[in-house]
Amino acid sequence: MLTQQIINGLMLGAIYMLVAVAFTLAIGVLNFLNFSLPGLFMVGGMATYGFIRIGWPWFFAIGGALFLAALVSLLVERLAYRRGEGAEADVPLVSSLGFLVLLENLMLVQYGSDQQAFPALLPDMNLRVGGLVIGIAQIISLAISVILVAWLSWFLKRTNAGRRIRTVAENRETAQLLGVNIRRLVPQLFVASALLAAVGGVLFAVNYQQVSPWMGEGPGFKGVAAMIIGGMGSIWGSVIGGLLIGFAEVLSITFIGADVVNITVYGLLLLILIVRPQGLLGKPPAREKL
Repeated sequence: MLTQQIINGLMLGAIYMLVAVAFTLAIGVLNFLNFSLPGLFMVGGMATYGFIRIGWPWFFAIGGALFLAALVSLLVERLAYRRGEGAEADVPLVSSLGFLVLLENLMLVQYGSDQQAFPALLPDMNLRVGGLVIGIAQIISLAISVILVAWLSWFLKRTNAGRRIRTVAENRETAQLLGVNIRRLVPQLFVASALLAAVGGVLFAVNYQQVSPWMGEGPGFKGVAAMIIGGMGSIWGSVIGGLLIGFAEVLSITFIGADVVNITVYGLLLLILIVRPQGLLGKPPAREKL
């Protein structure tokens, strides 16, 4: 039973790590805690559901949802982040939070507050290894999450575009002197982080077969916790943090009870901050960059 729950935690952690990496891109490069990302997570799941509901094939529905999330992220960049440059640091943060509330309420008006049953996109097949049961959807979700994060890590370290991003993360003024077009780069980063969050929302909907306007809040907060646990600005730290939170949540539900899940998850965050304030892969005293 323990092994089965560890597998379930691995699958859930894979979704949390996508959200954590999305936050890491925003804060590690732009020093901006983008609170619209939980809303974009929700858009990934809810928009896919809405497009399927009106008759779109599932692959077009997912593509349409990701396109919509990217479009919204550009609005966040233009209206919250760019307009807030030069203002107090909390101005763009609060503006992005306003986008989260707006997105949730738009979906609330369209589909109501109840959870909606998400259709099964994959055949109901399970792999059985000994006494373990692993769903096909879980395997595909885990593979997609790992591939996306591994590709992003490779991209940032091995490509010229990735080096430009890391230069901006280290020092924006130096990057401008070196000829990096920051005005062009920042919207691309917003889109990349939005797509990671939206893919997480789609995978959540496919695995748990339910969506709601509030579905992004829990994974959003846990994604921030995973980013902090792993170390601010570290992509692989976010991966470790997401997996740890997934394991903690599933094992807590199994052995203690669902009522104490948040106590377990955020208690883990508090414990790690007490023992290692910079996070598991963080480097004191400066925040680790990508």
